[in-house]
Amino acid sequence: MDPEAFLDLANQVIKLKMYPYFDIAHSLLCALAVREDLGAGAQAFSRKHPLACWLSTMLVIFAGGMVANGLLGEPILAPLKNTPQLLIGTITWYVVFYTPFDVGYKVAKFLPVKVTAAAMKEIYRAKKVYDGVTHAAKLYPNAYIIMVVIGTIKGNGAGFTKLVERLVRGAWTPTAMETMQPTFYTKASLVASIIFVLDKKTDLISAPHALVYFGIVIFFVYFKLSSILLGIHDPFVPFENLFSALFLGGIWDSLAKILGKGQPKEDAKDAKKAN
Repeated sequence: MDPEAFLDLANQVIKLKMYPYFDIAHSLLCALAVREDLGAGAQAFSRKHPLACWLSTMLVIFAGGMVANGLLGEPILAPLKNTPQLLIGTITWYVVFYTPFDVGYKVAKFLPVKVTAAAMKEIYRAKKVYDGVTHAAKLYPNAYIIMVVIGTIKGNGAGFTKLVERLVRGAWTPTAMETMQPTFYTKASLVASIIFVLDKKTDLISAPHALVYFGIVIFFVYFKLSSILLGIHDPFVPFENLFSALFLGGIWDSLAKILGKGQPKEDAKDAKKAN
């Protein structure tokens, strides 16, 4: 592709409006995530506890904004003032849980629909990460770590509220902490936040901002589609294992085990010789 045409495409992507189509895709996949988390009893639960079902779905949809606002000292419920998005979230929740013969859920799970919605949500995620970094930069111009944290939470807020979201539905799962078992989306949002911070605050990245943003979008979309179509769930794992082995004691622990296994044998040989 011609470089100018590629840059023009990148500029078009960065100017995309999220409302209403990208909001619909985001809300649809959030409602699907709640239903799948409920498992086989999802339909019965939605009939018996509609309020808890709705609240947990809204919490997933607006999680990033609510958690980020709480950390920045802003009103936690402020994201809910967006009435059109709240309406979209409620409609998609109803479609996924309550349409006759489960037509809405089946259509949402239909592979072409799911792939399209997933790609759109990743574009939405990149926008949220960028907005989070930009907002934090306005409040704390020199606090790079705050920018990265807010961008990461904006990108995958639902992961950080899973404990509360399940508690709303009456399920207590204290081990469901994103800090203990971060998902690929949290790791990807973290990487994207760091890149956006470097792009905004340093001269380390010389490429035009539109190309940086477009690269993040491609990164998100590519690995999301790879997860759905090819089963590649977390490409960061090999690098994490290597880093852990080199810098977090992995090599030394293995060496200690080897030496520990050899030590009793040597002691036994010495004891036999002494006898």
